[in-house]
Amino acid sequence: MAETTSPYPHLLTPLTLGSGEDAVTLRNRVVMGSMHTGLEDRRVDLSKLAAYFAERARGGTGLIVTGGYAPNKRGWLKPFASEMTTRLHAMRHREVTEAVHAEGGAIALQVLHAGRYGYTPLSVSASAQKSPITPFRPSALSTKAVDRTATDFAKSVALAKKAGYDAVEIMGSEGYLINQFLAERTNDRTDRWGGSAYHRMRFPLEIVRRSRELVGAGFPIVYRISLLDLVDGGQTWDEVVDLARALEEAGVTVLNTGIGWHEARVPTIITQVPQGIWVEHTARLRREVGIPVCASNRINTPERAESILASGQADLVSMARPLLADPAFVRKAAEGRADEINTCIACNQACLDHVFSNKKASCLVNPRACHETTLVLAPTRAKRTVAVVGAGPAGLAAAVSAAERGLDVTLFERAERIGGQFRLAMEVPGKEDFRETLRYFTRRLEVLGVDVRLGTAPTAEDLKRFDEVVVATGVTPRVPEIDGLDHPAVVTYADVLAGRVVPGERVAVIGAGGIGVDVSVWLTHTEETPEEWLAHWGVGDPSFDRGGLTAPTPRTPTREVTLLQRKTTPIGIGLGKTSGWAHRAVLKQSGVRLVSGASYDAVAGAADAPVLHYSVDGEPRELAVDLIVLCAGQESVRDLYDELLALGVSATLIGGADVAAELDAKRAIGQGTRVAAAL
Repeated sequence: MAETTSPYPHLLTPLTLGSGEDAVTLRNRVVMGSMHTGLEDRRVDLSKLAAYFAERARGGTGLIVTGGYAPNKRGWLKPFASEMTTRLHAMRHREVTEAVHAEGGAIALQVLHAGRYGYTPLSVSASAQKSPITPFRPSALSTKAVDRTATDFAKSVALAKKAGYDAVEIMGSEGYLINQFLAERTNDRTDRWGGSAYHRMRFPLEIVRRSRELVGAGFPIVYRISLLDLVDGGQTWDEVVDLARALEEAGVTVLNTGIGWHEARVPTIITQVPQGIWVEHTARLRREVGIPVCASNRINTPERAESILASGQADLVSMARPLLADPAFVRKAAEGRADEINTCIACNQACLDHVFSNKKASCLVNPRACHETTLVLAPTRAKRTVAVVGAGPAGLAAAVSAAERGLDVTLFERAERIGGQFRLAMEVPGKEDFRETLRYFTRRLEVLGVDVRLGTAPTAEDLKRFDEVVVATGVTPRVPEIDGLDHPAVVTYADVLAGRVVPGERVAVIGAGGIGVDVSVWLTHTEETPEEWLAHWGVGDPSFDRGGLTAPTPRTPTREVTLLQRKTTPIGIGLGKTSGWAHRAVLKQSGVRLVSGASYDAVAGAADAPVLHYSVDGEPRELAVDLIVLCAGQESVRDLYDELLALGVSATLIGGADVAAELDAKRAIGQGTRVAAAL
């Protein structure tokens, strides 16, 4: 029999960590990086957490890292949050570790002290300096309390071993407590835990040394090190290297890498960040140490992960959100089915946005994530036929999920291509990854044998023969009531993003929700290399620029854009919690003029010289432009649904056809999946 060659030989190569009876052999180089989901914080959710991790282990992941567990109450992320502080905690976690081991996987517990990032009045830090992203000012730890905290870390590490974890990860990155000790920015101490860089690094080194004493020489200890703090007063590159070498000497087994503090004003993982852009720093660190180094941040395909490993830039690759999006990521890659991977689009809308809003995490493209025990696509033997009308995100999710259950699905789409409004979103600069979702759905429909009928708009009569009908006919752009909107220079956002019009040099955008912001970015964007992207955000060389920050290079926008909204609130205030600030920053960088509290009076002027008449605080204003783009919301398209009801045909309405509220793909895909699960 001819041998088959894996397309990902480096990615799928095993790696042994640790030694002796505590050694663990990872079946591949894929690490599911730590991500807090909200399932960690309550005992009643432990079974859900076990199911969540078990599904990723079943999918072939080499090493899973849990969300962060505090070593003491003052390290909580929020009141009564996750901690690993007692033997009882450890025994309860046997449910998690045993579930992962039953699927052939390995799992590490992350020990994380929030420091000044804790949403609790109990928070402490190296110094009494308030974080810009949390409401509480921390207390400065006393000299003795620092010593006790280092011991608490070590005790948590030892408890993790008792719980059956194969390794631990000590969180020293992203601006949490250990990082706060390491940076001048947050450590103004004058005792032995501060002052010089040598004394600032004493805290993490003591944690590792004490942990090693408790768990023995062979148990794997991963340390997540901050390569680029991306904040003023952060670490220099020499300090990072000195710390890495000292950690290796103290007994760290693997260095995982982190980029940026949570308070940094440089985006590091959202979709506008170029893929793999931070790997060069991982490669640079790897040359300085003799232990394995793990790359992370904006790596979402097996091809990119393989390239990183094959080029010697890293020994392992961490992918957190990609394994939220597709728990079978590794298995599909190993079986030559990478084209079936549900790729993470780095939107943050259902994962980090949820967590930072104190909600359970999930995934926009995989709503079953963190809901494995409650959102179940149970197989059915019933030979029932299902018609799904509309192949936007909601219809695609419903069709695929129903077919996965074994139902006979026919998908109708009026257009010649699937995607609906999602196809417009992927035209926005920085959202190119959205194309991967349509690639995934296209392939999934093929694999499942769904009868896809493009260019077809069924009538209510046509649909009467189906057992179940799901209507996902989407939305149409809403046209507000403004005098003169029949002017030839007035177009909708769909006209612009679909390429049906060519904007001039001066454009007014009416409506500043997510679509208005996206269109403004599209209008002002110029193509840029990864190096130019870094320059625009002021990311420099940490060898010369402390924390990796330097003066940003101004952008050169292609058009003069004015973005207007009726609301008096700041523009962009309703965007995603963890990404909205970056989108607002791009508007500022691109010179977009922002106008809030505008009332639209009329559009007038010649065909080639339109003028938008509007008022602010009762004061009339005029804006001469070349084009006016309407981004004033959407209206549901539900004529077919009404016709079905009139005929007495039972149907389910989903997606934008159900609720027209911006372009909410998270809601659409989630609703489509849940409806299919209930059929």
